[in-house]
Amino acid sequence: MAGKPPTSDPVQDAPDVTAPQHAAAGLTAVAHSLRIANDQMGVRRTALTLLKVNQKDGFDCPGCAWPEPDKRHAAEFCENGAKAVAEEATLRRVTPAFFADHPVSDLANRSGYWLGQQGRLAQPMHLAEGADHYEPVTWQRAFDIIAEELDALTGPDEAVFYTSGRTSNEAAFLYQLFAREFGTNNLPDCSNMCHESSGSALTETIGIGKGSVLLEDLHKADLIIVAGQNPGTNHPRMLSALEKAKAGGAKIITVNPLPEAGLERFKNPQNARGLSGVGTPLTDLFLQIRLGGDQALFRLLNRLIIETEGAVDTGFVTAHTHGYEEFETAARAADWDDTLRATGLTRDDIQRALDMVLASRRTIVCWAMGLTQHKHAVPTIREIVNFLLLRGNIGRPGAGVCPVRGHSNVQGDRTMGIFERPAPAFLDALEKEFGFAPPREHGLDVVRAIRALRDGQAKVFFAMGGNFVSATPDTDVTEAAVRRARLTVHVSTKLNRSHVVTGARALILPTLGRTERDRQASGDQFVTVEDSMGMVHASRGRLKPASPHLLSETAIVCRLARRALGTRSTTPWETFENDYATIRDRIARVIPGFEDFNNRVAEPGGFTLPHAPRDSRTFPTTTGKANFTAAPVEHPHAPEGRLLLQTLRSHDQYNTTIYGLDDRYRGIKNGRRVVLVHPDDAAELHLADGDYTDIVSEWTDGTERRAPGFRVVHYPTARGCAAAYYPETNVLVPLDHTADTSNTPASKSLVIRLEAARRA
Repeated sequence: MAGKPPTSDPVQDAPDVTAPQHAAAGLTAVAHSLRIANDQMGVRRTALTLLKVNQKDGFDCPGCAWPEPDKRHAAEFCENGAKAVAEEATLRRVTPAFFADHPVSDLANRSGYWLGQQGRLAQPMHLAEGADHYEPVTWQRAFDIIAEELDALTGPDEAVFYTSGRTSNEAAFLYQLFAREFGTNNLPDCSNMCHESSGSALTETIGIGKGSVLLEDLHKADLIIVAGQNPGTNHPRMLSALEKAKAGGAKIITVNPLPEAGLERFKNPQNARGLSGVGTPLTDLFLQIRLGGDQALFRLLNRLIIETEGAVDTGFVTAHTHGYEEFETAARAADWDDTLRATGLTRDDIQRALDMVLASRRTIVCWAMGLTQHKHAVPTIREIVNFLLLRGNIGRPGAGVCPVRGHSNVQGDRTMGIFERPAPAFLDALEKEFGFAPPREHGLDVVRAIRALRDGQAKVFFAMGGNFVSATPDTDVTEAAVRRARLTVHVSTKLNRSHVVTGARALILPTLGRTERDRQASGDQFVTVEDSMGMVHASRGRLKPASPHLLSETAIVCRLARRALGTRSTTPWETFENDYATIRDRIARVIPGFEDFNNRVAEPGGFTLPHAPRDSRTFPTTTGKANFTAAPVEHPHAPEGRLLLQTLRSHDQYNTTIYGLDDRYRGIKNGRRVVLVHPDDAAELHLADGDYTDIVSEWTDGTERRAPGFRVVHYPTARGCAAAYYPETNVLVPLDHTADTSNTPASKSLVIRLEAARRA
């Protein structure tokens, strides 16, 4: 029997703290998954639903974008995948009666955890101007309200159309088509906040902003470097791939400021060794790097490779690369002492890493937001590309770049055209296929969209999924900016903070989830997604929809477009809503790699998109070759008495969705407002374990931002570094503190001081 949602908010700044763990998964993870799933769905629904996750005839997990193997286990999901499914397939409901009982002024004081635990949204809701209660509204009236506000704009660029990474390919393609027919490229998405730095760096250096490896490449690798990533929490199924790589003889180097249990030892719950409690040691060398020191590390490794006779793959470099001479000059200037200061590592650490690099013919570098959310993130990722190019490790089986994406279709959304700076060729194809002239001027990314809302230059904000105000930086500035909008609209499955930080008017449009049957006029539909490695496959929900009042994302876009664009659009929106195969036919004619889309995706497991650097060692860059780069080495500095803070996830969390209040692997239970500090740093700052502190970020313009009331936890972080959970610490990240080139919020290296605070 499913449990009931909480009626009161639990205290989140007084956790129970024990020592961190040194192994991930195992029977404990299985038990935890089932407990949460049963609490949300009940026993029978749990069994029926979880056995369809990531299966070829089932639905794609609404969690991370890690790919599935061709041969799949009956339980092809991880602990956090089970939590994500449970949250979506929950039996809890948020009905109009809930909104009648809870004014927005009350909901705005609730935590994100409490809001999310209330259940699935069941009916479209409207917050009228000046009102404090959402009230039910018909779908037609909701579309009328949106159309009225869009028609009142002085120009289409006063509207912003945001996208979360869980939107299907079909819905994303139509969403961007609608926005561009409306007349704007204001299509920010969650990529702007996570892997935009990866896309920027990879597009410049290898010509395509995606990873160059497939899942089987990990199994063939000699060496895998995992940098700035915690797969045990954020991409748990990756641990199975690392375990298989280890069985094949691969070595693993972990580069991270915090030791993470999943990378120490993996207790695979799908085999006897894992269930017995023994598990598999994964990391062969742990480089506990200071925050932001990764570029310096890879630059010095590159110098040492160049200086080692025979280590550079000169044949590959000569035939396939450009800019080597300038890069070589910069690399040879790398200084040992500067690198040790930047990284906090020892000479022995780096020499051991070099020995493993030189012993490997096939090397993969994996990374996530620990690398992408620094001011110098793009040069850091370019340096990783330099590192791989030196030894010919792109376009070789078992080798390449592997940015590990978060949301399950964030990569697919970008492929479908969700991008504020679309390529001219993509717009040309849209124009040819649909007979209208798309706008050519670049639109707004996430940070620029917030500025536009703040400055009154954007007046309508429409979000296809996500939790915008909690995911974005500079919380107070962002919330004030959103409140200046004339209308905010959120297509959502569950309640979150973005529904209670609104414009003058607001709409909540409840939508189907991945787990649910999508039946349209032509019959049951399926959608498609693209995983983190460019595999495209189908997703078919089986559950009865949570409410008869739900529409699919595709149907919402189609009906909105028909109402807002009217007769000026000749696009067959009604046909698209009735039969998603007709959408895929259009995608096939617009986007390279999707030819014969419907037939290819009908094959179990789907198909692989082309990737020229991987497939043929051809590089669609401006030079026609892979580009070496030679950016100056940068790393953040913290003055005496200050620390560098990174924001991160708890284990009971996926992005801004809080499943529970435990971070089991780090030893935190029943709380989130904690700051992890090395015991020696804490001693120098006169902070005992259990003290309470305000976290204050300091900026060169003299401004400060404060997050009050965090419990100090002594933790084995890198010296000089601290860590705390987001979204609670997003308030510390200024809107203008972004990565060069990509404009991604740089929330992984904040200069902070800790001020003693009195508990309330």
